[in-house]
Amino acid sequence: MTFFPLAAFNDNYIWITLDTAKKSIWAVDPGDAKVVLDYCHSQKVTLEGILVTHHHKDHTGGIQELVQHFECPVYGPESLAPHLVSKPIRQGEEILVHGTAFLVLETPGHTLDHLCYFAEPSTSKQLLLCGDTLFRGGCGRLFEGSPAQMLSSMMKLRSLPPETLVYGTHEYTLSNYRFALAIDPNNSALIEADKTATALRDNETPTLPSTIALEQQTNPFMRFDREEVVAGAAALLNEPMAMDTINSFAQIRRAKDGF
Repeated sequence: MTFFPLAAFNDNYIWITLDTAKKSIWAVDPGDAKVVLDYCHSQKVTLEGILVTHHHKDHTGGIQELVQHFECPVYGPESLAPHLVSKPIRQGEEILVHGTAFLVLETPGHTLDHLCYFAEPSTSKQLLLCGDTLFRGGCGRLFEGSPAQMLSSMMKLRSLPPETLVYGTHEYTLSNYRFALAIDPNNSALIEADKTATALRDNETPTLPSTIALEQQTNPFMRFDREEVVAGAAALLNEPMAMDTINSFAQIRRAKDGF
């Protein structure tokens, strides 16, 4: 199973998976209907279904227009039903996308209603559609949830198989790496990842998907239990280093917010 991005707005990716036999696609977080409609028209395919991770408009703004065109089901948080989501879903439920089962993971933090979708396709690597919970090198701002909630979500995602492909929905990688290098400057894996990502962007190529293994090695929000990372965040904030896990995670997040 393969997903590819349609670029939207300044830095959003609408992830698409195509079934060539059925000439149909599924779209993830279609904030802009025109981008998806243009693709469908140019490729002569239909939209079979939509997955939604959370309620922010840059992830949901195109849903109504797309449903008017294709009358397709929309799976997502209960908070968006029935206005935008026709098939509300919760933790532990599964959705079939082109014959592949996606497990629903509740990951509050960025928003309280945030969902991720994890699949283990028989013909490809495991994959994670993670919206704004996990980015390459970062995580979403805590607009609604608490540090404890986002920490729990990070731990849930960090425990997925290392080879899992990670499909976040924003091209934030280079700015995330600038912060990560500021607090974790001696991380050789991070230094190499930054070089790779810079080369990709120089060629106008997406830096996604990432992998869980890469995030474990380079993402400060998955390295919240590494003393050098917490110490670096504390130094950036000019305050004492937090001594427990939740406050360590919160300290890293506050350092990023003010970076």
